[in-house]
Amino acid sequence: MRDRWSPRWLDASAEVTDAQLQAMLEAARWAPSYGNSQPARYMVGRRGDTTYSRIFEVLSRRNQEWAQNAPVLILGIAMTVNHKGTLPLNEYGLGLATENLVLQAVDEGLVAHQMGGFNAEGARILFELPPEARPVVVIAVGKLGDRSSIPEDLRERELAPRKRLPLSEIAFTGEWGKPFTAEP
Repeated sequence: MRDRWSPRWLDASAEVTDAQLQAMLEAARWAPSYGNSQPARYMVGRRGDTTYSRIFEVLSRRNQEWAQNAPVLILGIAMTVNHKGTLPLNEYGLGLATENLVLQAVDEGLVAHQMGGFNAEGARILFELPPEARPVVVIAVGKLGDRSSIPEDLRERELAPRKRLPLSEIAFTGEWGKPFTAEP
């Protein structure tokens, strides 16, 4: 998991194999979900096909600048309703499935960058999604490119060391704000 990160410089000549994509989607399929509701759905586009073009079209201009090098773009969709009714925690379920997908990408020697910068309503229209299908995330998948291909305005951010909050700020015990500590 520590090898997972979200670079913005991808190798424009790299390919993602069918076997790699299949493994990633299988990993997503086996993710846990509330009540086994399995709300995650994906539109998978490969460079050069219509699905890819549609996903690329709805990306923010800023994301288009670097995502154009990704051989695969995936639109993550949360189903809000199924045959049993409204699906609580549907975005949480999509998030769990997408994390599995991303971790499998890393295991396959790939990188994956999740994006919220896209026009969800535009995606709904282009893909003629039903009302219960909610576009939530786009994932660019590929192989790491040469550092020299990082756009100048992103270089400092992309090359900075990764930062995470300390455990004492995210895990508490007894009362809010009292850091959890493991027994030796």
